[in-house]
Amino acid sequence: MSPGRAFRDRLLVALAALTAWQVAAVVFGPHWISPPLVTARRFGQLALNGELTRHAVYTLAAAAGGFAVGGVPGAVLPFALRRAPRLAAVLDPYLVAGYGMPKLALAPLFILWFGIGLASKVALVASIVFFLIFFSTAAGVRGTDVRLVAMARVAGASEQAVARHVVWPSAVPYVFAGLKISLSYAIGAAVVGELISSNRGLGYLIQAGANDFDTTTVFAALTALTLLIVGVNALVEATERRLLRWRPADAQPARRLVTAA
Repeated sequence: MSPGRAFRDRLLVALAALTAWQVAAVVFGPHWISPPLVTARRFGQLALNGELTRHAVYTLAAAAGGFAVGGVPGAVLPFALRRAPRLAAVLDPYLVAGYGMPKLALAPLFILWFGIGLASKVALVASIVFFLIFFSTAAGVRGTDVRLVAMARVAGASEQAVARHVVWPSAVPYVFAGLKISLSYAIGAAVVGELISSNRGLGYLIQAGANDFDTTTVFAALTALTLLIVGVNALVEATERRLLRWRPADAQPARRLVTAA
């Protein structure tokens, strides 16, 4: 599909969504569903007085902190375990169990340990992001062509050279797949943490609006959250295209993985 056609189709979907939103607001009433135009005005007011920026920056800081704390180890560990298959076999059931554990159940513990500030949100985000990036990267490491690895070793390449020049390029698309998935989850987890206990952030703004029965503020905060996620994902996709421009167009496992997820 050409970029122009894709843009037109996306614009049509956006217009259809806005139309459905307006119809729902008329059917159920503005008290329950804030109309798009009213939400846009509130969004503009919150943006102009700096309130929206202050809360969005806090949410983004929590997501970025948790992403760094959980994402970096999640991306590095599969490469380390590749050189220690016995340890990988021992840790595998525990990693699977950790991935399956509902992380929101840990939120009260994180608040108890780290308080209601930024640290508890960072811990919650890290606990989610780590497993998403780990299993995505591990899939890329396991999917490395063994023939390429064997050829590199026959040519005299060291283990570090094999990891750098063979395994890493093979795993990069899967790493980006994990990034795309985990970034949205990171922002969502930060918002959930703020909903549970916080005095700042988009989650706090949503909760405050709900407590005041102010659906317009809730919808404005949800709009800001949606735009934030879309913007972050667009940045990741641009970085991916730049770093993977050497790959043929039909070799995009990362795109297939994201679609399957």
